[in-house]
Amino acid sequence: MTHYLIAGLGNIGDEYTHTRHNVGFRIADALATTASAPFISDRYAQVATLRLKGKGIYIIKPTTYMNLSGKAVKYWLQQLQLPPENLLVVVDDVALPFGVIRLRGKGSDGGHNGLKDIDACLGHQQYPRLRFGIGNHYPKGRQVDYVLGKWTSEEAAQLDEKIHIAVQAIQSFVLEGIERAMSRFNR
Repeated sequence: MTHYLIAGLGNIGDEYTHTRHNVGFRIADALATTASAPFISDRYAQVATLRLKGKGIYIIKPTTYMNLSGKAVKYWLQQLQLPPENLLVVVDDVALPFGVIRLRGKGSDGGHNGLKDIDACLGHQQYPRLRFGIGNHYPKGRQVDYVLGKWTSEEAAQLDEKIHIAVQAIQSFVLEGIERAMSRFNR
């Protein structure tokens, strides 16, 4: 059986739960919910496992905080003995409009501290990622406040639907591969 590691990035703690920066956790939760897979505390992460049409999926939500996500991702990639192409990192992205998703087979960190740390820990950028747009409606110098801020009521009303599409994109990545998923979900 082929296995995959889906790493939804976010920050632990109640104060971060409903923030834009934690959308990776929200997407990981939604993916786990499709199979009623509970998260359990394990090394460096909350972990859930599920099966999808004969494929094994490990979902992690690192407990190392966003800026140190690489430690958890590297540990679980090695623990599961998976190649980097079977990893999908799910992050928020201020460069994309709200709810727009962008899948890539590899790429730069785009200024995202979670991806920077993963790149540093793995020693490369050759792994797939799903970026979820959170928009960039903040004044100059206020990016941290924005990403750590809560969703607007308009965003919150659409969030579950947008997360559902992200979950479908992850399932497509697992079942059809990154190229097929990119052509279906990158609009």
